[in-house]
Amino acid sequence: MLAYFLNGLDTSDIIVLTLLAGGAIIFAVMKLLNYSPGSSSLNSTGSSSNNRYSSPTVAAVSPTFSSKSNQSFIDRMRNENRQVLIMYGSQTGTAEEMSGRLAKDLTRYSKKAVVVDPEDIEVEDLNRLTEIQDALLVLCIATYGEGDPTDNSVSLVEYLNAGECDLSGVRFAVFGLGNKTYEHFNAIGKQMDAQLEKLGGKRIFALGLGDDDANLEEDFMRWREAFLPKIAAEFNWELNTEAETMRQYQLEEVEAGKALFKGEFGRLGAYERPRPPFDIKNPFLATVLVNDELHTEKSDRSCRHIEFSVEGSRIRYEAGDHLAVFPTNDSNLVEKIIELLDFDADKAFRLVNVDEDASKRHPFPCPTTFRTALEHYVDICAPVKSHVLKAISEYCSDEAEKQYLSSLATANEEGLAEYARYIQKERRSIVDVLKEHKSCKPPIEYLLELLPRLQARYYSIASSPRLGEEKIAICAVVTKYSIGDRNIRGVCTNYLTKKLATSKSPVFVRKSTMRLPHRTTTQVIMIGPGTGFAPFRGFLQDRQFHKNAGKEIGKMHLFYGCRHPEHDYIYQEELAEFERDGVLSHLDCAFSRAQNEKIYVQNKVWEARVRVWQAIQDGAHVYICGDARNMARDVQATLQKIFRELGGKTEQEAQTYFKDMEKSKRYQADVWS
Repeated sequence: MLAYFLNGLDTSDIIVLTLLAGGAIIFAVMKLLNYSPGSSSLNSTGSSSNNRYSSPTVAAVSPTFSSKSNQSFIDRMRNENRQVLIMYGSQTGTAEEMSGRLAKDLTRYSKKAVVVDPEDIEVEDLNRLTEIQDALLVLCIATYGEGDPTDNSVSLVEYLNAGECDLSGVRFAVFGLGNKTYEHFNAIGKQMDAQLEKLGGKRIFALGLGDDDANLEEDFMRWREAFLPKIAAEFNWELNTEAETMRQYQLEEVEAGKALFKGEFGRLGAYERPRPPFDIKNPFLATVLVNDELHTEKSDRSCRHIEFSVEGSRIRYEAGDHLAVFPTNDSNLVEKIIELLDFDADKAFRLVNVDEDASKRHPFPCPTTFRTALEHYVDICAPVKSHVLKAISEYCSDEAEKQYLSSLATANEEGLAEYARYIQKERRSIVDVLKEHKSCKPPIEYLLELLPRLQARYYSIASSPRLGEEKIAICAVVTKYSIGDRNIRGVCTNYLTKKLATSKSPVFVRKSTMRLPHRTTTQVIMIGPGTGFAPFRGFLQDRQFHKNAGKEIGKMHLFYGCRHPEHDYIYQEELAEFERDGVLSHLDCAFSRAQNEKIYVQNKVWEARVRVWQAIQDGAHVYICGDARNMARDVQATLQKIFRELGGKTEQEAQTYFKDMEKSKRYQADVWS
C-alpha cells in the first residue's frame, strides 16, 4: 500500500511532504523547550515570565500589553489583587495615553489598575469580571470615522453589543473621544456607556465626551478631576500623598555592545530581517520611488506626490484604503532638547516599569539611546499635555516659572483658560516650553516617560493595485505656518518632504470601508477637493483597468475643487487623460479663488443637480473625501436639498433617504478635520 502511494507522487510532492514533516518535528521540539517561534515577548534581560527562553545575543522588547497567549486579564486581576480594569479603543494613541494617565492617577490611592488593549485579549473573558470583588471597569474609547469603533476595539464593541456578557453589579465609567465636526460625534462612547448598563453594570460616573475639534485635553481634565474623588468615595479609598511624585519607570544603564533599538517598533532588527504580516506593531520599511511637487511655482503651499515600493512585503491593498506612515522628528528639534537639557544623547539605556507585575514593561522599545527615543518614539511637536507641565514644573529653579507651569495644569477656570490660550491655541510643544522656561531642567529619562508616543499618520491611498500592487501612492499638503515668531510644521508632511527617491520609511496599510461597487457598470459620484481627490485617483485607475480589459464601465462623475487652476490643480493632466479615454464621464471643477466670488464643490453639485439626481435614481454610489468641518456638511446639505427639490421629498423624507443611502453603502465618506 505504501509503495502504491509513493509511486503516485512526483518529485515536487515528495519535497513538500518532506518539508511538512520536518516542520512538524521542529515544532514538536520547540514545544518541548517551551519556545514560541517569532516571539517578541522577551523582556530586557532576554527572558519572559511565560517562556523561560533566553537569547545570548538579542533581547526583544516586551509587547506593550499581554497577548492572547498569556494568562487571562481576569486571572491577573485576581492573582495580583487588582480591582480596576481600564480598556481603551485608540486609533491615534490618545485614548491609550489617557488610559495610562488614569492608571497612574490610581496609584495616588495605592491602587494598581490593569490596562489592556482589547486587541490583545480574549474579549469573552470580560464575562468573568463579576468574579472580581468590587470590580471597576473604565473604558477610554474613541470613535473613528463615521461612527465606527477604532481598529483595536472592533472585537470588544461587537462582543458587548451581542448582549451575551453579564456585568451584573460591576461598576463602570466611560470617557469617549470624538470630534464634533463629524456627524456621529462620540457614537461609540455613547453606545458603550448605554450598553454596559444594559448588561447589568452600574454607572459610577457620568459619561465623558471629549471633543478633539475644541479642546480634548480640557475635556479630559475636567472629567478626570471630578471622576477620581467620586470613585475614591465610592470605594472608600484613602489618598496616599507620597504616591503623588512616584515614577512609573526607572532608568537602567545598558552595557556597551548591547544590541539596541534604532527606530524599530516590534523587535530588534525588524527592518534588516522583515517578517510579515506588517501592521501598526510591525511596519514595513518601504522604499520611496517618487517624491514630486504637485503644486505649481505660483502656489504659496506645497503638495507632494509620493510613491512607495512594498515589493516583497506581501502587503495587499485596494483602492480606497489608507497608508500609515511612521515619521521621524525633526533633527533640529531633537538637537534643541539636547542643548537645553544638556545630556549625553548617545548614551544607551532602558526604562523599566517599577511595577514588576505590569504588562507594559517599557514606555517604548528598549534598550535604545536618548537620541533615538527623541527621534523615533516620543512626540516632541504636539501641544504639551497638562500632566507633563505639572510634572516638569517641579524641576524649575525659578519660582515664578514653577508656579506658572503648575497653574497650566490646574483644572480650575483660570488654569484651563490659560492652558487653552498658551498651549492649545498657540500650539506650544515641549521644545517651546523648555525654551521659554530656561530654569526648567527635568531629567531626560523622566521627560521621555512623560511624553506621548509618536504616532503613525494616515493618508488615503492615491493609486490602484491593478496598475501595480507593489507600488502605493499618496499625496499630502505640507503643513507649515507661523504663530508669532515661531514656525509650526507638521511632523509627518515635513518628514515626507525630505524623503528623496531610494530613501526608506516605515509604513503599513489600514483597510478602509470605502469601496467601489462590485459591478463595474454602476455609476459613481466622487466629491473630493484638494487631496480629497486621492482615493478617487485610485478609483479612476481601477475603472480604467477594467475598460482596457474590455469590460463595460459605468459613468464616473467627479466634483473636484482647489484654490486656483494655475496654482494647486493637482493631477490636472491625468484627469484630462481620464476624460479623453472615456473613463471620467463628467469633470466639474470648483476654483474658490480664481474669480471674485468663491465657488466650492457643493456649488458645482447643485449646478449639476439634475444629472446628480438622475444618477442617484439609477443606483449611483456617492463618495466624499476631504474636510469634515465644512465641506462634508455642506455637500450633505446640498444632496438633501436635491432630494427635496428634485425628488419631491419632505425634509424628514430627505433625511431618511440619505440615511438609507448610508446604511446600504451607497453613500460613503472618508473625511478628516
